[in-house]
Amino acid sequence: MQNAVLHSIGTSVPDRVVPNSYFDELLGEPVSEWLEENVHIYERRWLEENQSVSDLAVEAARKALEHGGLKPTDIDLLIISTDTPEYISPSTASKVQYITGMTNAGTFDINTACAGFVTALDTGVKYIRSDENYRYVMVIGAYAMSKYLNMQDKKTVTLFADAAGAVILKSEKNSERGYLTSQLITRGQYYNYMGIYGGGSFCPTTEQVVKDKGNLLQFVKKFPKELNPEMWSMMANTLSERIGVSPKEVDHYFMTQININSIWETMDKLGVAREKAPTVMHHYGYTGSACIPLALDAAWRNDKLNKGDLLYFIGSGGGLAFASAAFRF
Repeated sequence: MQNAVLHSIGTSVPDRVVPNSYFDELLGEPVSEWLEENVHIYERRWLEENQSVSDLAVEAARKALEHGGLKPTDIDLLIISTDTPEYISPSTASKVQYITGMTNAGTFDINTACAGFVTALDTGVKYIRSDENYRYVMVIGAYAMSKYLNMQDKKTVTLFADAAGAVILKSEKNSERGYLTSQLITRGQYYNYMGIYGGGSFCPTTEQVVKDKGNLLQFVKKFPKELNPEMWSMMANTLSERIGVSPKEVDHYFMTQININSIWETMDKLGVAREKAPTVMHHYGYTGSACIPLALDAAWRNDKLNKGDLLYFIGSGGGLAFASAAFRF
């Protein structure tokens, strides 16, 4: 049987660095200290006005190809996960395919918000495992939320940032490494808690929508504080039960990077050392569907990943959508 293995990775972040001090002046109140002490964010990266999410996706894709020793034409399928797309239609993936020269790749976008990268990873795996014609599948988590921020909303403007991460999945027969199991869960009752609610068919963009900032990211209701730690630890336990290991046997946990305290609480619930969950929000801010591949890339570049390591990917995002997957590196 053929399985999907993690072949290579590439990431991209904007050149523009936005330090916490920027928001002290923007908001007219000292928020730097709170950001550093409570969410451990010191700076983030934002796109320039003339840049868009495809710029990040293209750069991440090219790096993943280079690191994997592949040509653009080697890719059979390109899946982009983003809730900050280039356009409502057509797909961001079609533009990225054209610019990068991945002319043999079929394309589509998916949107499960910040759970999107793991959802796309799981989708790519299913293509490889079910159809021998898919040898290389590229999955990109791309995020340009700075384009959708209300600059006077301190709940969002200080946290969200831009980045992209690309992973290439390779088909290998009878491999002892690669994909092991996964799980997707949605708690749809939270669909109207957080999102960008203007611009779709329910609320098309009009002058009034723009005036009311309905085309920007909004936290409408407060999520239960315990929700992510409970869901993440439950999903980690489910993965462990399915593959017959204990949570302590997992080498690395790559989780959504919106709140370091939620990550630590999850690890504490699992009885696993916090150090097994690398974090990257400190200098990149919250990068949504790109944050998990950013953390994976940082671990790879810092020689933290070894052949045979057991990796858990656990993401969550608006909707609320949750996605998890286990891989042997």
